[in-house]
Amino acid sequence: MTNQTFSAAGTPLCAVLTTDLAGITRGRSFPSDRIATYLDRGIGWVPANVAIDPFGAIGAHPWGSSGDLRIIPDPDTHVRVEHAVSPPLEFLLGDIMDLDGAPWVCCARGFLKTALDRFRAETGLEPVMAFEHEFRMEGATWADAPAFSLGAMRRAAGFCGTLMAALEEAGAEPEMILPEYGRDQFEVTLAPAPALQACDRAVVLREITREIARAAGMRASFTPKPEPDAAGSGVHIHFSLNAPPGNVTFDAARPGRLSEIAAHFTAGIVKHLPAITAFSAPSPISYLRLVEHSWSAAYAIVGERNREAALRICPTFPQNGPDAARQFNVEFRACDATANPYLVAALIVLAGLEGIRGALPLPELVSVDPSDLPDAERARLTRLPQSLGEALAALDADAVVKSWLPPELHACHSAMKTGEIERVAKLSPEDICALYGSVY
Repeated sequence: MTNQTFSAAGTPLCAVLTTDLAGITRGRSFPSDRIATYLDRGIGWVPANVAIDPFGAIGAHPWGSSGDLRIIPDPDTHVRVEHAVSPPLEFLLGDIMDLDGAPWVCCARGFLKTALDRFRAETGLEPVMAFEHEFRMEGATWADAPAFSLGAMRRAAGFCGTLMAALEEAGAEPEMILPEYGRDQFEVTLAPAPALQACDRAVVLREITREIARAAGMRASFTPKPEPDAAGSGVHIHFSLNAPPGNVTFDAARPGRLSEIAAHFTAGIVKHLPAITAFSAPSPISYLRLVEHSWSAAYAIVGERNREAALRICPTFPQNGPDAARQFNVEFRACDATANPYLVAALIVLAGLEGIRGALPLPELVSVDPSDLPDAERARLTRLPQSLGEALAALDADAVVKSWLPPELHACHSAMKTGEIERVAKLSPEDICALYGSVY
């Protein structure tokens, strides 16, 4: 039974939402004509909700059945989409607060706000980010066409145009949509924005894409691996550093064209990347994607225009357009949509700040697939964790990254992810793909 069955008689609803440790956006709804009321008081929430794993089980957490919280919506995140959906899709994103109005320690959006405040206070710079999401459309009836071809674009032109219109209506500033390498796979890119706004837009993109697909009788799947041998779907996070009058990431005279402060920032991310992977690739299925020769990211390296690198220095094209400094950015590639975008962005910012504090030198740039290097050269590179268990171990071994995390958040995340590992331990890769595909 579809929404359209009830659309004529139903009361329009608005939701207040938060994205949890499983990367799932949850919340509560109320009649849309009462938005002003809920802007002030928010909606009720429960601490244990943050411990819900992707499959609906509540993992180990310190709160038991006690405690109450509020999700206070941010009016700047108000989204209302009427294009091609009925009833309209309306929601606001919010921050989880204690009843005394203080930010709750396990609110991912609040954690990012704190990280950004710390970064700005110490550097005077503003991190800017842009998200790219890959996903597969399930239930499509259009005919096959070659990857990236005009035929592939035209076969899905109706869906693609509708999605872009809905994202525009929501203020997400979509830039491009394209048919990707995989079967019925697409990628949508969003315009750069200050880091908090960029993460909000990432959540908006996921939910609107799912809504447009539902309205068309299809399903948008953001799972990292639809099948073991299928093309993976990642989330690429482009970042740069801004200060008046603009981007300060570029310096044509330096290695990789990274300015001194951007080089330190990038070096900090590389140093702590194995631990960060526990949050950016936070599911057992993530590691079916993060393998060699897959254009994802298998090594904690920086590469100029190298899609096997976890951090890729992107090209610029200054002719007949913006100058190189305005375009210049670095792409973080070791992420997928099982991750919470706020947590990943916060850890990128804090790792970058650590690199700036320590004036860390930029690692040697790797311009080729590491698998093509001689054994001795490849052995000097840091391999990213090859399983979620390895990533959690890297996190436990990195005292600096752990020091950034509220103890409750770290404990809850570790317990939830350990439960996921146990949940899939005896499953085949095919069954793991099917399980996560049913959720994401």
